Amino acid sequence: MVLPAKEHRFSPEFTKFLNWALVWVVLANIPFMAMWMVGAPPRTIPIALAGLVGLIVKRMPRAVQWIAFVGVMVYSLLSFVSGLFSLTLDSLLYSMQFFAEIKPGNSIEYIAAAIVIVGILIGSWFLLKRDTNFSKPLHILLGGALIFGLVGADAAVGEGMRGHYFRPAPAGAIFESAVTKSGFAARADGKRHLVLIIVESLGVPKNNKAMSDKLFAYYNSSAVKARYEVSQGTSLYYNSTTSGEMRELCGRWGDYYELLETDDPKTLNCLPAQLAEKGYATQAMHSFKGPFFKREDWYPKIGFQKREFAVDLEKRGAEWCGGVFAGACDRQVPKMLAENLKRATQATFQYWLTLNTHLPVPTEQNLHSENCEKVSAELARDYPMICRQFAIFDDIDKALIKEITASDFPEADILLVGDHMPPFFDRHHRSQFDPERVPWLYLKAKDSHPEG
Repeated sequence: MVLPAKEHRFSPEFTKFLNWALVWVVLANIPFMAMWMVGAPPRTIPIALAGLVGLIVKRMPRAVQWIAFVGVMVYSLLSFVSGLFSLTLDSLLYSMQFFAEIKPGNSIEYIAAAIVIVGILIGSWFLLKRDTNFSKPLHILLGGALIFGLVGADAAVGEGMRGHYFRPAPAGAIFESAVTKSGFAARADGKRHLVLIIVESLGVPKNNKAMSDKLFAYYNSSAVKARYEVSQGTSLYYNSTTSGEMRELCGRWGDYYELLETDDPKTLNCLPAQLAEKGYATQAMHSFKGPFFKREDWYPKIGFQKREFAVDLEKRGAEWCGGVFAGACDRQVPKMLAENLKRATQATFQYWLTLNTHLPVPTEQNLHSENCEKVSAELARDYPMICRQFAIFDDIDKALIKEITASDFPEADILLVGDHMPPFFDRHHRSQFDPERVPWLYLKAKDSHPEG
């Protein structure tokens, strides 16, 4: 006679605890835990918040629990994105009003993330059918241990990458910028044009020779050095692109919100207004849409007398380039920049903010990034998205050098600087850059106006 095997079952109370942990510890964090393999911002607060909310609502109706779970996931996602792109949560929330201006559907990464999040929200609805209302103090302590254990694991996995995320300017941070360090602004004597170019996601290579060799390499040519004194360096950065614009254009840490509160450019003391006071014409170009981050509103407030955005550049002949931020092709803007200066009747400050290297960089979509092995076989093999970025940088550099070395290009000082390090999703790519600094290159026109 064979006796049936004894069935092992958890107690009803422990089963309730497992049901709770499955939703509020595992499901609430699993998409972000999956990023541990490639790299992710630290998540101490979202992990702790999910567990705490789960403990509070575990005895409430299923609908209330699910709404709370959705809220936790929304906060976790916003916190993750803000860390990834070096934005404060306030900045990210303010930026949500411009979501309609971008096209996340052009990125397979964003599509995949959206599918995962929707799947988790649907799965949580069904899992919350199960009873999660455990009450034993021992199980509550065990839940706390799971939460703090996950926080510790998250911190351990992210060790060594903490400086790569969440970079708001700390109180009292000493200010520096490429405009001040290079001496660019000091050359505003009305004898030459001034050109400032902020390059999207241009970072400082860190222990990567292939990238270091490529960065600004084309500016070492004899044609460039015949007309310009070439110097380069790095500058501290905080936060995202608009903070980079504030740094270089207005000479301080911060973001553009404060610029919206005044109508007098002089009170802001930004570089375009300063140069306008000295008799310069001031012009801004950006390859994306003017309403995005309200640039069409605050550019004139800081002293830009003329603005050209994607629609204006396309009317002048620029092609359309795709990506999450689709707009005018950067490689065709240098020609228009040169045309602006050639027809200028007075000394001009020309500003240009590039666009196409915004992450993630797709293949094709008229970006000329699909065959980046022509730029660097090593980068194509080991760092494909960095390689695609450098393919776009190459196009910009070649087009710009062609214009600024032409015999009819007027005398001008030219400063190129990155806005922030490229915020790659994965540690493999992200760790190739200095997390605190951006590079700059200054082309100082050899003086054709000697004293006397």
